[in-house]
Amino acid sequence: MKRPTAEDNERVRAFCALYEAEFKRCTATEALERSESDAPMSAERARRARALVEGVDQRRAELDALIDSAPDKLPADMITLVDRAILRIALYEMLFDNGAVRSNTAVRRGVSLAKRFGGDGSRRFVTGVLKSVERDHLQAGTAE
Repeated sequence: MKRPTAEDNERVRAFCALYEAEFKRCTATEALERSESDAPMSAERARRARALVEGVDQRRAELDALIDSAPDKLPADMITLVDRAILRIALYEMLFDNGAVRSNTAVRRGVSLAKRFGGDGSRRFVTGVLKSVERDHLQAGTAE
């Protein structure tokens, strides 16, 4: 996977850190810190990337339960690590990030990450999961 550059946004940095942590060589926070030292971002972007990584880490069990229960989902063992990391970020932003972004913006940004980093079916899969969670949880009023 391409290492993030200074031009990459905070969501890409958070995604790369969370993805790297899946391989258990370091924590997502450590991966994010290393990325920041390699290619610094503005203080605001670095703060936002850290907030995304920490939020996803704190809510990982809830996020994974949502991913695994989505009607459009694949069996858990068939969801790629890339797609899971993308979904975790987008779902965290949609449901737990205190309105930092609107749900349709979180969906659009998640799909953008899927286009950039995912496989052939990632865009469609990510869209389906995010839209079903948006419909079932946000419209039903069950988000925090």
